[in-house]
Amino acid sequence: MKKNSIYIIISVAIGLLLGYLIFGKESYSHQHNHATTSEEVWTCSMHPQIRQSEPGECPICGMDLIPAGSISDGLSPEQFKMTANALALANVQTTIVDGETESDDHVISLSGKITSNEEGIAVQTSYFEGRVERLHINYDGQQVQKGQLLATIYAPELVAAQQELLTAINLKESQPKLYQAVRNKLKLWKLSDKQINSIENSGKVRENFPIYATVSGTVLELMSAEGDYLKVGQPIAKVSSLKTVWAEFDVYESQLSQFKKGQSIDIATNAYPDKTFKSQIVFIDPILNEATRTVNIRATLDNRNKLFKPGMFVFGKITPIDDSNIASKLLVPSSAVMWTGERSLVYVKVNADESVFEMREVNLGKRVGAQIEILSGLESGEEIVTQGTFTVDAAAQLQGKKSMMNRISAIKIETDSDKKYLPVTFQKTFLEGLSTYFEMKDALVNSNHERVIYFTNQLLESFDKADVSLLNDEQNQLFTDSRTMIEQIGSSSTIDMQRKYFIALNNSMVDLTLQLQKVAQPIYVQNCPMANENNGAIWLSLQQEVKNPYYGSMMLKCGSVIDVIE
Repeated sequence: MKKNSIYIIISVAIGLLLGYLIFGKESYSHQHNHATTSEEVWTCSMHPQIRQSEPGECPICGMDLIPAGSISDGLSPEQFKMTANALALANVQTTIVDGETESDDHVISLSGKITSNEEGIAVQTSYFEGRVERLHINYDGQQVQKGQLLATIYAPELVAAQQELLTAINLKESQPKLYQAVRNKLKLWKLSDKQINSIENSGKVRENFPIYATVSGTVLELMSAEGDYLKVGQPIAKVSSLKTVWAEFDVYESQLSQFKKGQSIDIATNAYPDKTFKSQIVFIDPILNEATRTVNIRATLDNRNKLFKPGMFVFGKITPIDDSNIASKLLVPSSAVMWTGERSLVYVKVNADESVFEMREVNLGKRVGAQIEILSGLESGEEIVTQGTFTVDAAAQLQGKKSMMNRISAIKIETDSDKKYLPVTFQKTFLEGLSTYFEMKDALVNSNHERVIYFTNQLLESFDKADVSLLNDEQNQLFTDSRTMIEQIGSSSTIDMQRKYFIALNNSMVDLTLQLQKVAQPIYVQNCPMANENNGAIWLSLQQEVKNPYYGSMMLKCGSVIDVIE
């Protein structure tokens, strides 16, 4: 019995041990897996601020949520991995950096305006003193033909001269020189032989005399009105033939070496988006504009078909004259570079077979068309993100890696002594304009095209008061770029075009704002990763709550705060 009892106890012990080994581990594993699952966080690849405890759809854009965690085995602290699904949703694209570029990528893009060809402008003046009795041209833009009646003028001096002529007719035979002198006097006032003969034949003095157009063209400016008393040489109207017009562009001081007279330039305009007009540079201003640090260059356009109107915005593309040296430079698309005010960053794909990335700080050289020269920080043959950079940056932030959005963990913390600020006097003027910028942004949020135009005009007036001579070259370029984009926003015919230029405006406007030393209240830098064809776009706001200016009511809350200017 004792021996049987011992066998039973041993059997039970063995059974319990086997049960624990089989079922206990399985239960523990189930409990552990359940705990892991319950702690898993799901997020949106486009809106990383969305964090939920279970899978589903993004409440902003409706996309499927993805796990926020990442598998970092074998990765350095600087690196992170993205899933194939997240890359596909964000349309992330990469490019291998090398020293050779296609010619279309390194053309220089310029913005400018159509102006009247001053060589074809004629000012119609009065050849004698008198009062304008009647003006036969009424408005700017009116077409006139050579010989057309412009005005009739009452001229007391001409009345006296006619009386002299009628008296001299009787002395024509006895004093021919006196008679001829009186006729020549009338000719000095631009009276034709036909008009003088008409006075002689009628024997009557004319009180009102006509002024005729000496050229054909368009009235650019009406400079007199009925009832005005004109002196000799005083202008009546400015007329231009507009058979040719000028396309004028401002180029930065640092770009001057890329241009020369006779250089070919392709010109386009919003009015005819499917057409390109070829021309040549005919003039480079020998004087630098010290206020903007730019130089005016000019091309002449044939306008016999009257396609171009003075004041039109135009865009020029030109191949720099040192194009042969560009192939030796390390160039990357400008879409690959993110600016944080003081640093320039790119994302490098460190593993050709896996979607592993790390952030890299780079030093920039000259902008060459749609590309930027990299002086240091990258090597030829490395692969970088060229589209969807903001989405990649958001993924880095989610995984606790260095990112532009997570500035505290990025590279270094700048002290006040390190940071470059805008000049104090300039900051005051810029802050005044910034308040108008916020109103313009709100008008874009509300999709109010007319209000956007109103605020762009106010913003331009504010910017015109700024003393840009105080700025360094980098700040001056940012300010000039901002002003150009504000003009483009104001001239855009649709809200979609305004939003397109607003994206470009913020590339420079945010950088300027980051250089403010003091602000009265926090300014939030916000980002929508879906804007700009999924390349991401930023803007400034006085409210922490996101109200997206790029989509309006369609996706009002799409975006997140990536920085705060305290």
